[in-house]
Amino acid sequence: MPTRNQIQDVLERTRSYLVDSLLPFWMEKSPDPEYGGFLSYFDRNGKATGETTKPFLMQIRMLFAMSASHRAGYGKGRCAELARDAADFIINRYWDPENEGWYWIADRQGNPTYKDKVGYGHCFGIYAFSEYFLATGDPRGREYAEKTYTAVCKHMADTRHGGFLELMYPDWQPARPGLYGGDRKSLDVHMHMLEALTTFYEMSRHPTHRRRLLEIIDLILTRMLRPDGTGYIQFTMDFQPLPAILFAVSWGRDAKPADGIARPINMTSPGHNVEFAWLLLHAADILGIPRREYAELVRKIMDHCIRIGIDQEYGGVYADTPADAPATQYEKQFWQQAEVLIGMLDAYAMFGEEKYWDAFRNVHDFVFTKMINWKAGGEWFERLDREGRPIDDALGHAWKICYHTVRSMIETVRRLERLL
Repeated sequence: MPTRNQIQDVLERTRSYLVDSLLPFWMEKSPDPEYGGFLSYFDRNGKATGETTKPFLMQIRMLFAMSASHRAGYGKGRCAELARDAADFIINRYWDPENEGWYWIADRQGNPTYKDKVGYGHCFGIYAFSEYFLATGDPRGREYAEKTYTAVCKHMADTRHGGFLELMYPDWQPARPGLYGGDRKSLDVHMHMLEALTTFYEMSRHPTHRRRLLEIIDLILTRMLRPDGTGYIQFTMDFQPLPAILFAVSWGRDAKPADGIARPINMTSPGHNVEFAWLLLHAADILGIPRREYAELVRKIMDHCIRIGIDQEYGGVYADTPADAPATQYEKQFWQQAEVLIGMLDAYAMFGEEKYWDAFRNVHDFVFTKMINWKAGGEWFERLDREGRPIDDALGHAWKICYHTVRSMIETVRRLERLL
């Protein structure tokens, strides 16, 4: 078991990195003083690439990151200022006054260039504006969290099969099937809806919002997971698992599936599963449900990640693995590392077993020695090979900003402080 001094050492290293390197990277480089909002395209040297497109997802995640940082006590007020700037830009440029909801992509000035409605982004509309209100008290946070929630319930909710539609045209009609995604649902969007509704309910404390959060938890637990706790990736509208495909909507820098068409149906993401587990525990806390209600599932997910997802030789967690067999692909993407840090600390606190601390230290060491680009200011590389060499060395792009990295460091510090 770790000693108090060992925990203290990791805590101090993590907190110092967050305060002195990671947050300053984004607070100094990302704001766009000319047009408002944020720029997010940075190369391996931390230099702006010249790409100035502003996807809604990047702007809304910056709103969340700055709000969460301020709420956690970081930034000396600057994070709150940047969050207010983000709220101004998003509200003024991305809200669709005719159809409700958020446009998906704008140019640097904030002129919409792609007006389709993307469910993934609307999850973050609820999440970020709720966090913004809790962090700053700005009434626009509550207003636009509620407006987004109303649009989601009105236009995205699937009243026949449950859950939510995900890819839609500007008027909220479902997109075409297949490549365009109008006939598919995903664990990803529903997990992020759980995340969003948790903070939304934390803000509102309204019984209706509590019921909606409980509904999404039940849907995921009963329809979207395998018996071993791992998640399927995509589904039919009535939640029959499907081999996962990439959609025509531009998501940024996602790696293409190995066969160019679809991933095998037995593929899962250990890091995504662990992210779901800790978000579920956090939702339980906000709902006032004892964490032990979900202990069996959490243990299954964490143990699967340790057994199949974590690289015991080189460190870190694989991006994707079979649900029921050893890994065959060895790439390591930044965001899975970020989420596993949080989840393994939750598991260690719940069960008190050293294997969870060891898994946390494995990934933490990999991140701090391989994933973080110290020479360029401290943001993480997009994707590494098994031994930790960059494959995709971008520090920022269409959706890779500091949502995963900053949140991970905030939550890791918080959990290490609790352990002490």
